[in-house]
Amino acid sequence: MTITSHKGTALITGASAGIGAVYADRLAKAGYDLILVARSGDRLTEFARRLTNVSGRSVETLPADLTQRDDLAEVEQVLKTDQSITLLVNNAGIAATTPLLQSNVDEVARMITLNVTAPTRLAYAAAPAFVARGTGAIINIASIVAINPKLLNGVYAASKAFVLALSESLKHELADKGVRIQAVLPGATATDLWEKAGTPVHHLPKEIVMSAEDMVDAALAGFNQGEFVTIPSLPDKADWDAFEKARDVLAPHLSLAKPAARYRIAA
Repeated sequence: MTITSHKGTALITGASAGIGAVYADRLAKAGYDLILVARSGDRLTEFARRLTNVSGRSVETLPADLTQRDDLAEVEQVLKTDQSITLLVNNAGIAATTPLLQSNVDEVARMITLNVTAPTRLAYAAAPAFVARGTGAIINIASIVAINPKLLNGVYAASKAFVLALSESLKHELADKGVRIQAVLPGATATDLWEKAGTPVHHLPKEIVMSAEDMVDAALAGFNQGEFVTIPSLPDKADWDAFEKARDVLAPHLSLAKPAARYRIAA
């Protein structure tokens, strides 16, 4: 059993398996108590017991389906009222690999609820509490499809682009209030998300698939290094910086009183 200095409580969504479970393991060993959120109550209970035995930390479970309004509201209330919480990991999500013309719109709508509505409401619940205490952090799990939307289903990519944009807005608003924001953009990661999305992970080229353990370890290293955006497989951070600078070049010209001359619109 390993007991390290206490860092507060981390609330992790989608915590029963995959990326969320690895975050739970790593954060418990790093000194966080945990509140684990996922749909499977029995699975969460067993996982929590194992984590407590290994780490010595307090691990609570909160079974919730974040696509259901009442369940989501219960998690929001915990974030608003539990003053021990210092970290929110918005990890719960589902993916889609089916092209638009073969997609079920009801399943797409459910994906939007889980990937967009849930992390938004949870961030809006956590942020005021963190600001009031002058400390806290939110880690939002997005995806590389946020910046390369042609790879998979367009709505999935759009949902992750939303998470990145939300993270950038939160960073802008909260940076001077003691609240840290990190957006993590994983590439293909070896979890059951792929199976559920309709493309088993073993169908992907091995050279593009990272283990969930390596992904989370890299993401946490980026967090500890103070990164806002962490892309676990990106060799050179300067490439992301150049991407952001290229976008910033557009900023002064995005909203002007007159159309650009290239449109040849007479005054």
